[in-house]
Amino acid sequence: VQLQASGGGLVQAGGSLRLSCAASGRTFSTYAAAWFRQAPGKEREFVAAISRAGTVKTYADSVKGRFTASRDNAENTLYLRMNSLKPEDTAVYYCAASRPTVSGAIFTKMGDYPYWGQGTQVTVSS
Repeated sequence: VQLQASGGGLVQAGGSLRLSCAASGRTFSTYAAAWFRQAPGKEREFVAAISRAGTVKTYADSVKGRFTASRDNAENTLYLRMNSLKPEDTAVYYCAASRPTVSGAIFTKMGDYPYWGQGTQVTVSS
């Protein structure tokens, strides 16, 4: 599967953005997916994960209650809705996909994802 992230930009603190990740190449509904982010000078970190059908989700504590992951398998697209953005959310955001053997499986570690998009920059000004 090939992944293409988009939707990043510059937003003021307290604002919102929706990231998209378009998948192509194979049936996206057979892949679990996730969002990760990498801030300048920091390691890439987990943000959110979603199961193949979108019924199971998990979030990093730092974004819980503010970010929502979703997917439209008919459109082969993964989304990340980000509300109440903070300057510390500034990072390059990456989407990732993995093909699990169990339908409700989700993963939070980078090493569990063999497929990655190119990243989209999100900058939150104070």
